[in-house]
Amino acid sequence: MYVSVSEMLKHASTNSYAVPAPNCPDFNTVRAALMAAQEEHSAVLIDISPRQMNMHIAPEVAAAMVRAAAEPLDVPVALQLDHGIEFEDICRCIKAGYTSVMVDSSSLPFEENVRRVSQIVSLAHAHGVSVEAELGHVGQAAAGDGRSADMYTNVNMAVEFIERTGCDALAVAIGTAHGNYPKDFVPKLDFERLKELKHAVGNYPLVLHGGSGSGDENFKKAVDGGINKVNLWTDYSAAYVRGLREELATEERPDYMLLSRAVESKASDWLRHYMRLFKSSNRYQFGTETLEATD
Repeated sequence: MYVSVSEMLKHASTNSYAVPAPNCPDFNTVRAALMAAQEEHSAVLIDISPRQMNMHIAPEVAAAMVRAAAEPLDVPVALQLDHGIEFEDICRCIKAGYTSVMVDSSSLPFEENVRRVSQIVSLAHAHGVSVEAELGHVGQAAAGDGRSADMYTNVNMAVEFIERTGCDALAVAIGTAHGNYPKDFVPKLDFERLKELKHAVGNYPLVLHGGSGSGDENFKKAVDGGINKVNLWTDYSAAYVRGLREELATEERPDYMLLSRAVESKASDWLRHYMRLFKSSNRYQFGTETLEATD
C-alpha cells in the first residue's frame, strides 16, 4: 500500500526501528525494493534524487509507477524526493503525487535553512505531503569532508529547527558521508551526540544520510540510538551492478527478461539483510499491523 512518509516514520520512531530508503531510479530497482519489502514484511521508502529524476525517470512517471506497484502489497511503501534543492523540482514532485519531499538547504546559514524549509512545509502540508529537512552537513566521502565535528548537528539547534519549521523528519549529521569511502575506511560515528539528539526531540523521526559503507555495527548502533530512516544508494547501486555482472558472466546469450528478474532477486536479497538489521522486518506480517493509505 502507498502511505504517508510521516505516518511511516512515526511508527518507526514509536517502535524503535528504521525504514530502509534505497534510491530507485528505474522500475527494476523499484521492483527489487518492493520484493524485499514484501518478503520481509517491512516498510520501504523509495528515494529518487533530482539527478536521477533528470537522467532516468520523471516525477510524474515515478509517482504513478510506485503507486501502482505498491497498491497490491500489504506492506507500507512511500516515495520521496531525495535532496531537493531547486524549488521547481520540489513543487513538481508534490504535484506529481510523491508522499514526501526532502528539502536540502543544510549548507546554508541556519536562518536561511529555517526560512526555506518553513516555506516548503506550508506548501507540502497543504497537499498532504510530508517534509524531511537536514541540519548539520553530511559531506562527500571521497572528499573527506564528512568527518569534521563542527559540521555535526547541534542538539539545541535541532530542537529549535523542528519547532520553527514544522518539518516531519530531520536528517542529522553524526559522521557519515555520501558516496564511496576510501578503501578499508569505516566512519566513526558520534553515537553520544545521537543519543542526546533523540533524547531532546523525543518521539520524533531522525534520518541518517550517507548510510552506504557505514558497516553493520555502526548501523545497528545508529538504529538502537534512535535513527528511523537510513538512506542507501551507493551500496544498493553496487549490489545491483554486482548482480548484473555475475549473471552476465554465466550466460553467453542472456535473455533480457530473465536477466532482469535474476538481478532484481540478488539486489532484493541484499536489501533484505538491511531490513533485518534495521529491525523493520516482520512489522507488518500478514497485514496484522497497517498504516493509513494515502488517497
